[in-house]
Amino acid sequence: MAGTDAKVVTLSDVARLAGVSVATASKALNGRSQVAARTRARVEAAAEQLSFVPNRMAQGLLAGRTGTVGLLTSDLQGRFVIPILMGAEDAFGAGRVSVFLCDAREDTIREQHHLQALLSRRVDGLIVVGSRTDPRPTLGSDLPVPVVYVYAPSDDPADVSLVPDNVAAGRLAVEHLVACGRRRIAHVSGDPGYDAALDRGKGVAEGLAAAGLELVGDSMYADWSERWGRDATAVLLDRHPDIDAVVCGSDQIARGALDTVRDRGRVVPDDVAVIGFDNWEPMVEHSRPELTSIDPNLELLGRAAAQRVFAALAGDEQVGGIHHQAPRLVIRGSTVPRS
Repeated sequence: MAGTDAKVVTLSDVARLAGVSVATASKALNGRSQVAARTRARVEAAAEQLSFVPNRMAQGLLAGRTGTVGLLTSDLQGRFVIPILMGAEDAFGAGRVSVFLCDAREDTIREQHHLQALLSRRVDGLIVVGSRTDPRPTLGSDLPVPVVYVYAPSDDPADVSLVPDNVAAGRLAVEHLVACGRRRIAHVSGDPGYDAALDRGKGVAEGLAAAGLELVGDSMYADWSERWGRDATAVLLDRHPDIDAVVCGSDQIARGALDTVRDRGRVVPDDVAVIGFDNWEPMVEHSRPELTSIDPNLELLGRAAAQRVFAALAGDEQVGGIHHQAPRLVIRGSTVPRS
């Protein structure tokens, strides 16, 4: 019996020596027809040189049939992580796969500790969920299992990253307001240090340009709070009393905007329509009136991440880069009057 210090040769080692991806090495060694004869021969030669012998666990892993996937998050308290986790668990549940959940709490040392712990448990794959949509450092290309980055994309374009399409979300918000007859549209958003704020603002600008309209005033950025929504909307109404709609960068900001519009004696949505982003239930359903919002489809994002892991385990080649999840419009009383 080999000693515990002996290095186990993995499929990743074979792929590296052969100069191919892990998925291609898997296909070659499992006799799949998608691999060119020359590539198959190179992979088989590398496996022989390294004395690689696939065991039953590895074969099951590549077929996507065994047991555990690690979900590594940076912010378990964040409201964006939970729906992503729910979507992933729904998809994994259909395949009878369990999820190990680890919270790194925005700490790179803790993240590395959790990563090693998950790999020591021989998880079949990893889903890495960020707390914001800004790019994050890659975990590296030498991991022995497929990795999918969700919400926060990896800074390595070779990695697979799934993110909400915030530019499309901004366009969708404006398209809805224009369809409602609005022409004097203003924009209040959150912290400009967040890519989400800037991307949504870009989408707003694109939507207005497509409609032949100009933004009323300048885009206003500060933080993601109701207080900022109230204060910014007060400034807008003082400077531009004829605005008929406000695109708010988050549901919290939109709640604040609703307060100010009402306090100024305006009627929502008859006089001023208000739309938010994120479709956060405690905010949108308890607003007066209920808040129209752009939903980033985070559960679908989590489901898509799980499906990517399944596909990689089955040996399908994964296309690296950033892949966007389309948003959806949820219409409520803040933009369309109740009939």
